[in-house]
Amino acid sequence: MTTVMQRRSAALALSLGLAAGLAAAQDAPKVKFATTAGDIVVEVYPDKAPKTVENFLQYVNDKHYNGTIFHRVIDNFMIQGGGFDTSYIQKPTRPAVRHEGQEALAKGGPKNVVGTLAMARTSDPHSATAQFFINVKDNTSLDPVVIPPGDPVPRFEYQGRVYENVQRAQLLASPQLYGYTVFGKVVSGMDVVNKIKAMPTGAGGPFGSDVPKTPVVITSATVVK
Repeated sequence: MTTVMQRRSAALALSLGLAAGLAAAQDAPKVKFATTAGDIVVEVYPDKAPKTVENFLQYVNDKHYNGTIFHRVIDNFMIQGGGFDTSYIQKPTRPAVRHEGQEALAKGGPKNVVGTLAMARTSDPHSATAQFFINVKDNTSLDPVVIPPGDPVPRFEYQGRVYENVQRAQLLASPQLYGYTVFGKVVSGMDVVNKIKAMPTGAGGPFGSDVPKTPVVITSATVVK
């Protein structure tokens, strides 16, 4: 009897977990990018990267992305946009958002795999503003590295090497460990993403390479249900 009850309890817990996961997916905010190459719909995860998602949705609601281009397209890597208009003039932005990549990954958030949406930034981990990119391959080199608990951290692995008893502040100050914050994924229009990634590229505006020769313009970005 006990075994049967345990099995029933486990099955119930599993079904509740699946239901919760389905509900979370259904409740995830979605944004549609209408582009000159077709529509792309992404869903974003405020439960994993709350400040990043809030920042992104504010830019959407402010119509910041309307009229911007995908200015950096690299086949077998990613497509990047959201910062420049069709004249290659960079649009003004709000202050940068704090990097949340490590926290998002620790909460079970997605990695930089095909179809995921991440924030672009400079070499400063905390410099992301409006630009984003969509991964078109599994870019493990872009993933944040989650720092284990403890101070000093008893054991830490990075790029195949093992470090022991490292001061936590030292790891937190290491820019190479931050990676790029993934905060959503494409749920519709991956065929459009693949179409964009395969476009011929070259120089354009201030960029010496990787600019689509046929401009891909985001005509509108809107929150959808």
